[in-house]
Amino acid sequence: MRAAMTYAFGRIHGLGSLTWHKSEVSGRMVGNPSVSDTVAIYMTSLRRRKEIIRDLYNHNHQPGVGDIKSYTPGKRSAPKKDHEWAGGRARRLLQCAYVLAFLYIEFVSPTCVKLTLPFCKTHQFGNVQPFYLYLLPEPLAYLCPVRALAEWLEVLEAAGVYEGYLFRKVGASDRISVDNEHMTSETFLEMFRNNLVDIRIFPAPYGTHSFRRGGCQWLYTTCRWGLRRICDWGGWSTDFSSMTIVKYLISYADDSQEKREDFMNPNRAPSVKCYTCGRSCHCI
Repeated sequence: MRAAMTYAFGRIHGLGSLTWHKSEVSGRMVGNPSVSDTVAIYMTSLRRRKEIIRDLYNHNHQPGVGDIKSYTPGKRSAPKKDHEWAGGRARRLLQCAYVLAFLYIEFVSPTCVKLTLPFCKTHQFGNVQPFYLYLLPEPLAYLCPVRALAEWLEVLEAAGVYEGYLFRKVGASDRISVDNEHMTSETFLEMFRNNLVDIRIFPAPYGTHSFRRGGCQWLYTTCRWGLRRICDWGGWSTDFSSMTIVKYLISYADDSQEKREDFMNPNRAPSVKCYTCGRSCHCI
């Protein structure tokens, strides 16, 4: 939506891409209204995507917060604590949904899951290439799709659910629907934002699309994947004339992750150590 507004103001109305600001000469507001700090506040993506997912994982697994309790009918008048908007079952559903946004699942091995979409935006009539996801090291458990899926399937099995929708409706008392009622996108978004409040993050700027942008940026900046590899993985076109992929990687709302003075500094502090290869350098 913001890209459409930026294009409309910039190209159709001829306002260009200059930041929206007050002119020192005329005292009037000039530039592109879509390219403003105010709009950027509401369009913030998961720029701290990995850290936020980690914090959500840690919070949802805290004793007293993520415990799975036996179902007991609650009283409507009984006061609840802030974290009691969801129980352990709902929180495992959320964590699984955070790392799995797919439909068809096949277990290739105990450490590998194959996910296949029936269709997507770029392949609306099928023929979508499958996604193979593997068990990640323990330090990356908060990003591990195999662990998240296993925890949620264990909850479904305990509830006697063996077929139907994977992401089901969870009641106010943390009771899973056995009537094959699926969770709506509106309900998921509300629960996701409640979960962000749990870890003291203002939720309004975040939406379901944040996962797409955040995941794309994580692969590019943290995993150091090339553009073509990201396009091959996500099923995006490698026709870079449209520059669709760049819209996911670069935004007016993003903050630089490095200090200006450190770009070419060979003596800067090392980055977070990779659990696979042990690398912690910035590789100038």
